[in-house]
Amino acid sequence: MQQINLFIELTRLKKPIGYMLLFWPCAWGLTIVFDFSKDLNTYFFYLLLFFLGSVLMRSAGCIVNDILDRNFDKKVFRTKDRPIASGKVSVTEGFICAAILCLLAFLVLINFNYFTIVIALASMPLAFTYPLMKRYTYWPQLFLGVTFNYGLILGWTSINPTINIVPLVFYIGAIFWTLGYDTIYGYQDIKDDEIIGLKSTSIKFKKSPKKFLILCYLVFLLNLLITGFIMELNSFFYSIYILIALQMFYFQLRKLDIKDSLKCFKIFKSNNFLGLLVFVSLIGGKI
Repeated sequence: MQQINLFIELTRLKKPIGYMLLFWPCAWGLTIVFDFSKDLNTYFFYLLLFFLGSVLMRSAGCIVNDILDRNFDKKVFRTKDRPIASGKVSVTEGFICAAILCLLAFLVLINFNYFTIVIALASMPLAFTYPLMKRYTYWPQLFLGVTFNYGLILGWTSINPTINIVPLVFYIGAIFWTLGYDTIYGYQDIKDDEIIGLKSTSIKFKKSPKKFLILCYLVFLLNLLITGFIMELNSFFYSIYILIALQMFYFQLRKLDIKDSLKCFKIFKSNNFLGLLVFVSLIGGKI
């Protein structure tokens, strides 16, 4: 039981927000491309595959992140008790677990078409080097956005192995969504990060965080609107779109206090609900 608990702690399985934020873009990409007049079994099967892939890859990513950041995690109050930073799990054991999870994720991936497999594998170097970015640039959240929302492209190509403007516009918007919510997340550790010399958009824009976050969320909302317009989605999409904008600007930005770590984490977690709202808007907008 102790080993199981360590594995759960290492992979953050008790914190579903991570893999859900990875899953939602996959579901969005799949939904905008799928023809709902056809067999829905394929849609639900692919949704399940993307969910499993999100859980597995996020778990592997957490382990790699903890291995690379172990010396920094020891100096941050929120992360000092993580299994690798605290020495409960060795680096070698961590690499073995990550390798097994990646193998399982690959077994999920091979259920898709060849093009999707190739472009998914091409994203792996970016996915596993993201933790290093905070050492060299104030924009690690941008790299996370590029990586975390890559599933939107994969969701599209799983059905249509050609990429047009629709998934690209949506993908760019989703990157800014992540850029915003991960900046909010970063305010939990800003004091420790500044002391140990790590960089982030949270630090870069600490004097005017809301201006930056408003810009990020406006880009996301604009690109989501353009996607709905190009796809000729029905009025249901636009009614939920209003709720999405309300959630972002009232329940997130208006209530944001970057000095309150608990509030920042609560606002960050609320993006899971936002991901669901977008998902529902896309389904309803197409049916």
